[in-house]
Amino acid sequence: MGKRRRDGRELVRSLSKKQKKHLREFGEEHPFYDKALLLLLLHLCFHFQSDNSDKSSAESDSETEVEQVSVYHKLLATLKTSPESESEEEEDEDESESEEAGESGMEMDSEGSQETGEKPDGVEEDKNDVPDQEEGSLIEPISLSNVTVTGTDTAEQTFDQEQADGTDASCDPSHGVIEEFTDVKHESEFSLETNFMEEESGDCNADKRDSNSSQAFSEDPFKQHMDKELEEKEVEKMSTLPKTSSRSKWPRLGQLTFSSILEKHKTLKADKEVDVKQLYLHKPLESTWPKVNKQFLSSVNKPSDPSFFTPLQRELFCIMNTYRDLFYPERNALTNGEEIRQAYCLHALNHVLKANAQVLSNNAKRRDQKPGTDNDDYRDQGLTRPKVLMIVPFRECALRIVHIFINLLEVNEKRKIDVSNKKRFKGEFGSDPEEKPPNLKRPEDYEAVFAGNIDDHFRIGVAILQKSMRLYAPFYSSDIIIASPLGMRTVIGAEGEKKRDFDFLSSIEILIIDQADIYLMQNWEHVLHLMKHINLLPLDSHGVDFSRVRMLNLNNWSKYYRQTLLFSALQDPQINSVFNKHCFNYMGQVAIRNVPLSGSISHVVVQLPHVFRRLEAENLTSVIDARFQFFIDKVLPEYRDAIMSHTLIYVPSYFDYVRLRNYFKKEDLNFTHICEYTKKAGVCRARRFFLKGEKQFLLFTERFHFYKRYIIKGIRNLIFYELPTYSHFYSEMCNMMKTTDSGVDATWTCTVLYSKYDAQKLATVVGIDRTAQMLQSKKNVHLFVTGEN
Repeated sequence: MGKRRRDGRELVRSLSKKQKKHLREFGEEHPFYDKALLLLLLHLCFHFQSDNSDKSSAESDSETEVEQVSVYHKLLATLKTSPESESEEEEDEDESESEEAGESGMEMDSEGSQETGEKPDGVEEDKNDVPDQEEGSLIEPISLSNVTVTGTDTAEQTFDQEQADGTDASCDPSHGVIEEFTDVKHESEFSLETNFMEEESGDCNADKRDSNSSQAFSEDPFKQHMDKELEEKEVEKMSTLPKTSSRSKWPRLGQLTFSSILEKHKTLKADKEVDVKQLYLHKPLESTWPKVNKQFLSSVNKPSDPSFFTPLQRELFCIMNTYRDLFYPERNALTNGEEIRQAYCLHALNHVLKANAQVLSNNAKRRDQKPGTDNDDYRDQGLTRPKVLMIVPFRECALRIVHIFINLLEVNEKRKIDVSNKKRFKGEFGSDPEEKPPNLKRPEDYEAVFAGNIDDHFRIGVAILQKSMRLYAPFYSSDIIIASPLGMRTVIGAEGEKKRDFDFLSSIEILIIDQADIYLMQNWEHVLHLMKHINLLPLDSHGVDFSRVRMLNLNNWSKYYRQTLLFSALQDPQINSVFNKHCFNYMGQVAIRNVPLSGSISHVVVQLPHVFRRLEAENLTSVIDARFQFFIDKVLPEYRDAIMSHTLIYVPSYFDYVRLRNYFKKEDLNFTHICEYTKKAGVCRARRFFLKGEKQFLLFTERFHFYKRYIIKGIRNLIFYELPTYSHFYSEMCNMMKTTDSGVDATWTCTVLYSKYDAQKLATVVGIDRTAQMLQSKKNVHLFVTGEN
């Protein structure tokens, strides 16, 4: 008797909360969970249907049949609306809604601003809209429900595992475009801990033997850089002493500034000709690089040149290969952008292949050594696996980088590498040529920058092992992470947020920030946020084998070994600040510092007087207020008269734009405004009012011009509240006056406000010589006249 009671209590404990609730309310277990009752029900239903088809039954039997039908319908209804099935339907609906919201809620249009998207018609579904089942198909929903319950548990485990990896859960790609997907199927195939060098081909075994025996391996820049053991005195010097700098001039790069705290890493000479075999490339890259880079060699290189580099690539790679930090501010999307991309992709892939080969080689040595023997020679890893972080502005850039990686790894057409999730990657990062509006005329540089998929919210992990590549790898199983600043910002999170992760940035050895100038137009705070969270000690071990971790990582000295490659189209104080204050490479830094001899003012074709007015400010922090006060006290009164209509005020900073807009509203001035957040209808109205003269002033932001590049007609008076970030925007805005009626040429004016803190921007507009005169002169007003006589 006691055993029976004990069995009953154990049975009750095994029930779920929903089952216990049903047991209390109805005194029996829900039929959904009673397998014996289900079988009996199916048996009764089968006999009931056969009996119901016989119309010669007795009347008493018919009443019984009606009663059975009622019970059948009740049970069928409970099966359709069981607690488990309801919860599963709600979960599926929530997932679909979250995916749709992720796709439509943060869309980037061609102007680059993020607007809340609306769901397409027909997307929403009713949670209570359950497909009806035929009476004869009762077995099917029961079977599907059982499968679904099991599948839900598996999905939750996968979700938890991916959350631990710092990525969002993945869904079936057949259900539509997924905002973020993580490949968890190929974990063992790409694991560095469970693979060995012997699994590769004989050539790679030869590489291993050569790397262990050859003296050339000890001269490898990768080996020299990563095996260097800093002393505490040197670390103290780098954190306290100022850098010493020296200058040098190279044939293609021009003026270079070398800066370092450790004296032995001061200068570097340019190699006029370099054999590709002398660059210590990993063996597959020696044969694939000439083929991949062939498109850039036809017009600039001599046929006998053994380096297979363009002059620009040769000098850039010469610096990269020494693991110095590099800042190149002359990247141009039209001319040299792809050349530079090829060069840094080669360097990043070369670094990853060498690092992984070292780990696989040591795995084989550890496997063959006697048990119980400890050896410190096998310290070859960081605290986390990601080694290279590549920051790019758009998905199209990530697509091109991955294609370069694939081409560099494929020796020939017969030896294709295995790329997992390639089809999904092309679908999510590629673009549809039909999406581009027809007859859209924009400058060539605009077309080059905004080519392809220009979504700026993405991140993807790439794992490379032997002859395979894994896209969408979890971050903690990735070698390379390619992301946008916004994509990194959303995963890093902010202080106080529950869901945030940045441990995967702890052991980054190469940081590549390409097209840094575009981030000034997106959100520069995301870049600064990233720099504050890179190379920090992780909060969790993430399953690392500490016996394989380098001492530099254990000492929290990773930032002193990290190489930073920074590419931009211009020199800007904010970009310079990142390079000077967030880069601590013990090998030193190299910055290209060419000064512009002639500015963009020489490209103004209209006859126009340019009045440059200097404002005084005590320090950098007071410039913003000083400029605003100077504008409303001395500049704006001159344009209040109705004669000075059609005045466009070009404002680079959005905060200055808001401040001016509020002031204009307060003063009840006749003005309209266009910014990057203005909707199309508002832009059309503002342009029409300004062209017809119904509005005297037009406030115009630089970011709107960057993302749209519209031609604003009707400009007669142009005011640059601050010098533009891009120098060619100055000549573009001035040349827009050509679209105005020629009968009022004599009334055109252009006024520019500047301070001594705008020296870099001023030099790109008027040239370095004129800039020096304007900053040193006692006069605060300078006049230039452009155009034909």
